[in-house]
Amino acid sequence: MSKAAWLVFVLSAAGVASLQPRLARTVHGVKERDDVYVLPPPADLHASTLGWDAAAVDLLWAKLLVEYGIHWSEHREFRDVPSYVDAILEIEPTYAPVYRYVDTMLVYRPLQGTEADARAARAYLERGTRERPQDPRVWLQCGQFVAFIAYSFLHSDAERNAWRQDGARFIEHAVELGADADSALAAASILTRAGSTAEAVRYLERAYAFTEHPSMTEVHEAIGKRLAALEVKSAVDRADEAARLVDTRWARELPFLGRGQYMLLGPVADTSRCAGPATIDDDACARDWLSAKPPGSSAGSP
Repeated sequence: MSKAAWLVFVLSAAGVASLQPRLARTVHGVKERDDVYVLPPPADLHASTLGWDAAAVDLLWAKLLVEYGIHWSEHREFRDVPSYVDAILEIEPTYAPVYRYVDTMLVYRPLQGTEADARAARAYLERGTRERPQDPRVWLQCGQFVAFIAYSFLHSDAERNAWRQDGARFIEHAVELGADADSALAAASILTRAGSTAEAVRYLERAYAFTEHPSMTEVHEAIGKRLAALEVKSAVDRADEAARLVDTRWARELPFLGRGQYMLLGPVADTSRCAGPATIDDDACARDWLSAKPPGSSAGSP
């Protein structure tokens, strides 16, 4: 071999040796940061499967589980869960495993779920209640996620309370469909803490009827005790509300009278506004305490 050929060989080898580590680091970094989702859009998947829908769904689900595990082990972000889920549900909208685990895969994805992930998970689970309306497990999964997990990702206190109440209602329906009746107590606790005692009572009354079976005696008795306690609380709440109504209007309308005298007189109505039979249903023109309401209230009578 000539000296010129040797020189070219040595320079080439030196160039490879100097560039290879840097290129290897770059390639490794790209693989760690970026994922390439190669499947066609969901609307085109039916044609792509050539009729092998069930096999395609199982393959996509297995691929999703593998990718989820790999990204956790490599501590890498994984943002393609919705792409896989949309693809699966496009082919088989009632695929049960998706609805069982999609919330976990979104809000506990590598490396950290967000409020947007929690909202997306709720949307998928609510779709599950529509696609599988008679499946108590889907309703229970949706209720438990919305009531106990998703609300912690929200920033608004009002929205958190609304989500917890929505979750309780999903759990309520799950119990009606045959889910574990112990969940009825958890749902009732949520409604009670949210101030919906009357709704909790109505819910437990239904759950009490559903659990009237020898195999569910213990749960049936527990629900009965909770129902009795809530009915007492509800009665106390109504009495307190009636007392507040009287005190509020007394202080505003006739504070110079004794409380007993004011109650005997009844609520004061504006005569110019309340003249004539057409005003009989006007809340501001109540003639007695049974039909009276607090100023500005649209709630039922005390």
